[in-house]
Amino acid sequence: MNAVSVQETTAQSRIPAVDIARGLAILGMFVAHAMPRADEGELLVDGRSSILFATLAGVSLGLLSGGTRPPGPGDRSAIRRVVLVRALVVFLLGVLLWTLGSEIAIILDYYAIMFLLVFPLLFAGRAVLAITAAALLVVAPILARAVDPGNREAASALDVARNYLLTGYYPALVWLPLLLVGLVAARSGLERRRTQAWLVGGGCAAAIVGYGSAAVLPGVTAEAHSGSTAEILGSGGTAFALLGLILLATNAGRFGTAAQIALWPLGAAGALALTVYTAQIIVLAMAAGARNTGGPDYPGWPLLIGLAVFSLVGASLWRYALGKGPLERLLSVLTGKR
Repeated sequence: MNAVSVQETTAQSRIPAVDIARGLAILGMFVAHAMPRADEGELLVDGRSSILFATLAGVSLGLLSGGTRPPGPGDRSAIRRVVLVRALVVFLLGVLLWTLGSEIAIILDYYAIMFLLVFPLLFAGRAVLAITAAALLVVAPILARAVDPGNREAASALDVARNYLLTGYYPALVWLPLLLVGLVAARSGLERRRTQAWLVGGGCAAAIVGYGSAAVLPGVTAEAHSGSTAEILGSGGTAFALLGLILLATNAGRFGTAAQIALWPLGAAGALALTVYTAQIIVLAMAAGARNTGGPDYPGWPLLIGLAVFSLVGASLWRYALGKGPLERLLSVLTGKR
């Protein structure tokens, strides 16, 4: 597949519902990071926003690699190059953001590792993807518990690998089933009502099993960032059900058109997710640095409201006037797309 056909594939793969869902994930992260809390209790968005973000990564990889019609073995090199370059750039950006002192667990470098783990299975059949996801859903949390050193500090190279794969805030192997099922969804045709119904029904069923098992079985938890099978089922199921509902709502004739218009700001933020996420971390780092010198409360309502309003309005204006965000445009240049 040449560079032109890669451009055509990605241009055709822009689905409004995916951008809207990604915009919701970004807003959820704002709330998780900046909303003041009276206690240490878990918010609805804790962990679930980042899991939705990771789930949509799998969907995006599926759309990027051809959706329901992936290219043949001789035409895959250009897509593989795009995925590898994206993973490298996002990883380096994530590492850079860790140095800013935002007091936030950055997801981007973990996100890049997940891309690399999916890479060998990028063009696998749906059955292979589903079986691999099911196996990892059970095995990866067991491995994480077996090697967890009791903290998330990384010292040696082995600690770094263990952190990224199994014991970190966003453990790539534990979360990999989310990306693989997202890839299956994209291969199944997101525009199809049958796929949308399966996303809603299957997602709800997984959420019931995950959260239900945590509610009734001793020793089972579905808490945010616990890395348990119950958490992946519960939060992952919620993510897929939400995507299915948004797909149904935005593809329902005139109502769907109206929904897309009403949700345009969310879709714009989702289309510029890398730029918006990065800007958020820079703002939070500045707020953390200025907290003791008369700066805004962090966490604090003015900070949260400012992040949300400026992100939605700014992303909407930028996308309307200029299209791709600055970091998204940089990725396009680096991967040879326009």
